Amino acid sequence: MPMSEPDAALLRQLQTRFEQHPQRHPGLAWVAVAERLQARPALLQTLQAMEASGGEPDLVVLNGALGVCDCAAESPSGRRSLCYDRAAREGRKQNPPAGSALEQAEALGATLLDESQYRALQQLGAFDRKTSSWLLTPPELRALGGALFGDRRYERVFTYHNGADAYYAARGFRAWVPL
Repeated sequence: MPMSEPDAALLRQLQTRFEQHPQRHPGLAWVAVAERLQARPALLQTLQAMEASGGEPDLVVLNGALGVCDCAAESPSGRRSLCYDRAAREGRKQNPPAGSALEQAEALGATLLDESQYRALQQLGAFDRKTSSWLLTPPELRALGGALFGDRRYERVFTYHNGADAYYAARGFRAWVPL
């Protein structure tokens, strides 16, 4: 079955990004990656949504695992001003956010980066110098009402905590899809 023009355009964009940032996926050849992507139509839909929301997805190897991750310099512009999850969103009675990071990630067909993946991503480039990104939070911390987020300031990567119902114009999330 022939590929749709939007999917073909997405693959061209991904190939360009792949070739511009070889440090994100050492030793991988685009031909092999393209075959894997084309074999998963649902994944192409996820990548279209990541691209459309400003994520600039690219193939990355994080902690030895190959996947697709948002590699925009700042947290994706179309996925900001979100609290952490549905419980936090529903629990916020005054000035509730429009959505939550976990709900939007699930709708994309992705997950959030965890703290270890976020630190590994930061080894591949400088991300979130002006923004921050929600991180997948361990259940025991979330049960206490908190959630994790990370950023890069002063050439260091920081992980912080916040109430899960907090939301800021400069905080979004980076989607992760394992391959």
